[in-house]
Amino acid sequence: MAATIEVRDLSHTYSAGTPFQHDAVKHMSFSVEKGEFLGIIGHTGSGKSTLIQHLNGLLRPTSGEILLDGTNIWQDKKTTRESRFRVGLVFQYPEYQLFEETVYRDIAFGPKNMSLSEEEIRTRVLRAAGFAGVDESLLEKSPFDLSGGQKRRVAIAGVIAMEPEVVIFDEPTAGLDPAGCASILGNIRDYQKATHATILMVTHSMDEVAQLADRMLVLNEGTIEMSGTPREVFSHAARLAEIGLSVPQVTALFLRLRELGVDVDPTTFTVEQAVPQLRALLEGRAHA
Repeated sequence: MAATIEVRDLSHTYSAGTPFQHDAVKHMSFSVEKGEFLGIIGHTGSGKSTLIQHLNGLLRPTSGEILLDGTNIWQDKKTTRESRFRVGLVFQYPEYQLFEETVYRDIAFGPKNMSLSEEEIRTRVLRAAGFAGVDESLLEKSPFDLSGGQKRRVAIAGVIAMEPEVVIFDEPTAGLDPAGCASILGNIRDYQKATHATILMVTHSMDEVAQLADRMLVLNEGTIEMSGTPREVFSHAARLAEIGLSVPQVTALFLRLRELGVDVDPTTFTVEQAVPQLRALLEGRAHA
């Protein structure tokens, strides 16, 4: 399967040649396959935000390359511009970027810049609103009259209305209550299933990434500390703790049970994986 995105030896230095010089990303290389859900985790300052801003050309590499379907996105101005439509980026707290008079116009802003017909723009707005959970009754309202969760959905709809092949979410549930988090994550999961888009999600929540990601990157001090499936990554709980990260709550529980001598799988990381093991333990005790 061809890689949608390939990062080759990427480095980015802020304020080069000054006393404030900072190497935010150092020689990163990885690829993301078509239709894959990649989770990106790391402590504050590990390089997550700098990395993702390179993937659709918002930042230019100090060195290295970003390839989209085999083509360097900085090959020429036309390619760079096209990459920004093909790779959508939903910033942390995206609702702060809403600015139009109505929800409809905010969602339509990206498609309008793609020179689409009004009919196609309307089709995309309605489809994106549906995916993001924005009720059609809100489309003619001001985005500033909406709740925080509704604004977040409108901002997400504005990105997916461009129908990018790749969507990058930077902390999509930041600041939301548990119900809001679950709802937004459900929308993201449903969107990927329906469109087969490639998804990258930066998050501080180990439980969220455990539920959704096919594969994970763990960043540390501007480098890739480890990569692998959630099971592979969360099996390194001690190393994750050393670099300031945790494991999902379920994993923490099962590690503690293992320490106490209970025969469970310490790489368990979701409730779905935990339930049959706990049920077997309880049934075993009942028959003892």
